[in-house]
Amino acid sequence: MEVKINKEIRNYTESIFFGLSLRQFIFSVVACVVAAGLYFLLRHDFAIETLSWICVLGAAPFAALGFIRYNGMTAEQFAYAWIKSEILVPRKLLFKPKNIYYEALRPLIEKSEKSEKEVLESHDENNKNTI
Repeated sequence: MEVKINKEIRNYTESIFFGLSLRQFIFSVVACVVAAGLYFLLRHDFAIETLSWICVLGAAPFAALGFIRYNGMTAEQFAYAWIKSEILVPRKLLFKPKNIYYEALRPLIEKSEKSEKEVLESHDENNKNTI
């Protein structure tokens, strides 16, 4: 007897019914209900071939919600992340750095700049007087 063990423990999903996880099973049932509902709702209006394609296309999004995972996210988590990054958050990001160290030392820097300026001015005055 051989037991399959996932290399990554976070990828483990417990099988509930027919080898499907609970999420996959629920969305599969919802897809079947949608397909049956579309069939009974539209069977008098369309030919059987067209109706079968309508049922498949109507059930496909619900089936996809149960099975699709992208970067470890379920379909609705991915949709939320996409809407947030593409619509809610602006695309143009502006970076304005703030140097906390400079802000903390600003009084000392300004004081030393003033004293340097005074020294230079007095030096210039001394040079003018000696000429």
